Amino acid sequence: MTDHWQNVYATKGEQDVSWFQDTPTISLDLIAALSLPPEAAILDVGGGASRLVDHLLDLGRRDLTVLDLSEAALATTRDRLGPRAAAIRWIVADVTRWTPERSYAVWHDRAAFHFLTAEADRAAYRDRLLRAVAPDGYAVVGTFAFDGPERCSGLPVARYDADGLQSQFAPEFEMTDSRRDIHATPWGAEQRFQFATFRRRN
Repeated sequence: MTDHWQNVYATKGEQDVSWFQDTPTISLDLIAALSLPPEAAILDVGGGASRLVDHLLDLGRRDLTVLDLSEAALATTRDRLGPRAAAIRWIVADVTRWTPERSYAVWHDRAAFHFLTAEADRAAYRDRLLRAVAPDGYAVVGTFAFDGPERCSGLPVARYDADGLQSQFAPEFEMTDSRRDIHATPWGAEQRFQFATFRRRN
């Protein structure tokens, strides 16, 4: 899996991939809805070359971490941010094998979880989620919806509706918000996503 994503980011430009977003509006809206203080720790799982961290910096967020298994993807973002990259913690890791060393107020994941088609990998993801999110903290997760694509970047994905996502993270996490979203790829195709926000029970 690591080799696959390294190759994708090493050979394709930022806007040559279907998931590119100049402004990740729904993610920003869901994080803003939590009304957390500027110092709240936010982890972007599978953040890679995403521009979410750029916008969070612009909004005054001061404790940001980006995790991705592709060093090439993270390098793209560091290069784009220039000197501002020094304010971010960068982690090169497969989230299913990563060992969290601290806790976070928000775990954000747009389109990493849906690549986990094996139950063992989903269980490993949930284990890291539980270790990383503080009690009363939040997870914001976006996946392809039931009527979204069956594959992405040549790989199969698991698709979800709101109930399906809740079943993946219950009982430790309680859903507090769910929204569908239609993402327009750089070449104008539509991809339907399911997003949900979960609060970790105390």
